[in-house]
Amino acid sequence: MVRRIDVTGAGGVSLAAWEYADPPKSREADSPPGGVLLLHGLMGRASHWAGTARWLSERHRAVALDQRGHGQSDKPADGPYDREAYVDDAEAALEQLGLAPAVLIGHSMGALTAWQLAARRPDLVRGLIICDMRASALGAASQREWEDWFKSWPVPFATLADVRKWFGEDDPWVERPNPSRGAFFSEVMAEGEDGWRPVFDPAQMLKSRETWVFDAHWEELVQVQCPALVVRGLDGELGRAESQEMVRVLPRGAYAEVPDAGHLVHYDQPEGWRQAIEPFLDGVLAGS
Repeated sequence: MVRRIDVTGAGGVSLAAWEYADPPKSREADSPPGGVLLLHGLMGRASHWAGTARWLSERHRAVALDQRGHGQSDKPADGPYDREAYVDDAEAALEQLGLAPAVLIGHSMGALTAWQLAARRPDLVRGLIICDMRASALGAASQREWEDWFKSWPVPFATLADVRKWFGEDDPWVERPNPSRGAFFSEVMAEGEDGWRPVFDPAQMLKSRETWVFDAHWEELVQVQCPALVVRGLDGELGRAESQEMVRVLPRGAYAEVPDAGHLVHYDQPEGWRQAIEPFLDGVLAGS
């Protein structure tokens, strides 16, 4: 079962939230309140979490959010696409969906949103999973690389097979063939009269990214009081030294890594991803 739930975000922006399974039947009446909110990364969408949400929903309520500018949520031409707007949206989603106190699971930019919300509203967040997101500043060179990368996309793509091949094999950012990367990007394409194009506006993605890429986010990480798990793919963008420093500064931090996974950890190795986070989730959601 897939169920869409409409949420009103900051400034009245319409957001689409998704449950990818029936409400859990094995949850006991006296089980702890709350659930799980899943936040995708830049260019992502809620459907990227479908596999995770389905196994989570066997015992817990799990909802994935299309963030502003992404998926089927509103993409206001004038934004805003700053950090405050994304965090406000996630806060609104938790409250309107009745998920709080929730575990937040975030990938990349979604992880940053998650820990910024956890720092600001500890009453809404009982646990946090940070997947492959750096706390250090990435800088101007990184932003220029992204601008050049978007320009290299051969849009429109003639077919979805072309999407999968380009992002999985031909993209200059691909070091070796990666079918899961092709599958990931095929999820964010829509067919028009001239072929397949992204469901997001690349200019809005760059605008979103520039609001956090120039700054470090250690100070907010230190303010996270709930249990927090930092997860990295061994071939991802978050290095081991930085991830372990993030664990050190988190008041209740823990660490996990997934072998044979890159930045798209939950797509590259879904079983390894589950094994890495399930014990942490069970402990937090059981109230231990």
